[in-house]
Amino acid sequence: MSENQKTVVLIEDDRDISATIQSVLTAAGYRVFSANNGQDGRRLIQTQKPDLVLTDMMMPRMGGFPVLEFLAEMPDAPPVIMMTANEGSRHKAYAEMLGVVDYLRKPFAMEVMLESVARAIAGK
Repeated sequence: MSENQKTVVLIEDDRDISATIQSVLTAAGYRVFSANNGQDGRRLIQTQKPDLVLTDMMMPRMGGFPVLEFLAEMPDAPPVIMMTANEGSRHKAYAEMLGVVDYLRKPFAMEVMLESVARAIAGK
């Protein structure tokens, strides 16, 4: 593992989506830690100090918005990309107000996600 390898925390409750994103990010050279709910995701963010957080919006035990609210209170919080199947513009507006750098509507192409991840980390 190189010293320059960037770390991503992935918070996604759908096992298939999570496995696909993890394998794509790992193949692209990122170190990935994953959680299937916001509570575990928050713990990973605190312990791993990631360069980026990718989070789903709707999850059991704690969704994406409480994760964003938690990050908004952190000094030096990593950038966040929210992923969702939700079409609501109010949700997108709230996510943007809480500081997400990108908002990906599922389903999305893995190339689109990789470009978004690279942009978010470069802009950090």
